[in-house]
Amino acid sequence: MDQSWDRNKMELLEEFKVLLLNRQNRVLGVLNVAQGGFSEVSVDPKVIFSAALKACANGIILSHNHPSSELRPSEADVKLTTRMVECGKLLGVEVHDHIILSAYGYYSFMDEGMI
Repeated sequence: MDQSWDRNKMELLEEFKVLLLNRQNRVLGVLNVAQGGFSEVSVDPKVIFSAALKACANGIILSHNHPSSELRPSEADVKLTTRMVECGKLLGVEVHDHIILSAYGYYSFMDEGMI
């Protein structure tokens, strides 16, 4: 995933990307979903799941960066993740994790028991 992130933008712009996974959890591709400003990025679940379904993905990993370097998820991050997990269950596309990145580390919803 490191090759998909521009380190020069990591602390400047918030970006949202999704890894599309096959049944063996091998990466089918990386979807660049959206790019926002310093404090937010707008994500449309329809875009993510339409791409996942077209790729015949069995699972996805959500990821976005926090330019502020704050790794804790915002309330909006938690709501989006919950919504994405629910949508994935309906469509048969498992949301394996949501990872928040910064130049100094990461936060995993799965590691923290939030998925």
